[in-house]
Amino acid sequence: MHDARVLIEMGPEAVRRLARRGYSLDLSVLQNLQSRRNQSIHSIDELRAESKRAASEVQATARAGGDIAALKETARKLKEQINDIEDELDGVQEELTTLLLSIPNLPDDRTPEGDSDEFATEVRRVGAQPAFSFTPKDHVDLGETTGILDFARATKLSGPRFAVTRGAGAALERALSTLFLDLHTRRHGYVEHSVPYLVSRKTMTGTGQLPKFEADLFKTSVADRDLFLIPTAEVPLTNLYADEIIPAAELPVAMTANTPCFRSEAGSYGRDTRGLIRQHQFTKVEIVRIVEPEQADSELENMLGHAEACLKELGLAYRVVMLAAGDTGFSAQLTYDLEVWFPSQNTYREISSVSSFGSFQARRANIRTRGADGKPKLVATLNGSGLPIGRTLAAVLEQHQQEDGSILLPQSLVPYLGFRRIAADGSPEE
Repeated sequence: MHDARVLIEMGPEAVRRLARRGYSLDLSVLQNLQSRRNQSIHSIDELRAESKRAASEVQATARAGGDIAALKETARKLKEQINDIEDELDGVQEELTTLLLSIPNLPDDRTPEGDSDEFATEVRRVGAQPAFSFTPKDHVDLGETTGILDFARATKLSGPRFAVTRGAGAALERALSTLFLDLHTRRHGYVEHSVPYLVSRKTMTGTGQLPKFEADLFKTSVADRDLFLIPTAEVPLTNLYADEIIPAAELPVAMTANTPCFRSEAGSYGRDTRGLIRQHQFTKVEIVRIVEPEQADSELENMLGHAEACLKELGLAYRVVMLAAGDTGFSAQLTYDLEVWFPSQNTYREISSVSSFGSFQARRANIRTRGADGKPKLVATLNGSGLPIGRTLAAVLEQHQQEDGSILLPQSLVPYLGFRRIAADGSPEE
């Protein structure tokens, strides 16, 4: 969320930057609401001071034995005026808050122009795209032929965009999760957390999923409250520190968690309906950092390296791109995507996003630290996928497939699996 005063002070610059991501900011509306809010606060302060004087006058007159009827009536009217203006202030504040919650973050000027992945800027490519002497299969065919993926029975259970893994496939899922957690905790210094999968409306608002993206969420009602299934562990991890002041000595805070993620994929019908690319439920290892604002840029590069390390451990060919301003997520200032090579599609597909949010989420969730002067100040937040299990499993199957239909798995997974190869019939082989 934004500070209205900052946007008003920025003026045309705020309008320009938001226009880069396709948002039209009407400064006059914002200025009018902020002015009405300030005037109401000023009027209430003046009336309260006058009410305090009237109360003192009533007490003094009563002690002197004088007639206080008229004075009491004046005091009563003053309180009524205060209550009326407070009601007006509540309404204006609600309008202002609703507007501010709808305004996306200001994109970093380093982001390229454009509103889709076509305008992303390639930063680098890593790893050689595998060359095959045969026509490579996609992960769906590989998974169903070996029997380690079962989409038909998942559809029977829950409808489309769900998957069942079995045997070596389920073991591979578990191994990938454990490998990523070990990399992030042992090598990169993150602290593993186990977090709730159901969170409140306030928690979803803190990281920017609400109110804008309610249609993308799965919601349930428990007793008298709404709870939402998390779309990513970013939500509970970041909000662990909501309404707190983190001692500066404890920054950066580095957290990771392996959780299921739930997304309705509203508006994406017809896209990526085949396989593991776009599911309603999937598992993901998330990494989150809360840092000093001045360290946000360097910390973003660190996090990008942490996500890349997962792909390198698996020997997967990938590339890094910087998203265009209009394609950057609602809460983010700057986002790098990691795109892994899918031989069956002859293209790179997004597997991880690593984003810097500046103080945007911190203001919404009220997460602060103290500056050198001892005064509270907002922190900066960052998050990234490190990595999603389903898409990574799909990439492993496709890039490491063999002509006989087997999959030769990366050596880094062997300690977690106890086998190196998934045979064409789905059985594990050393």
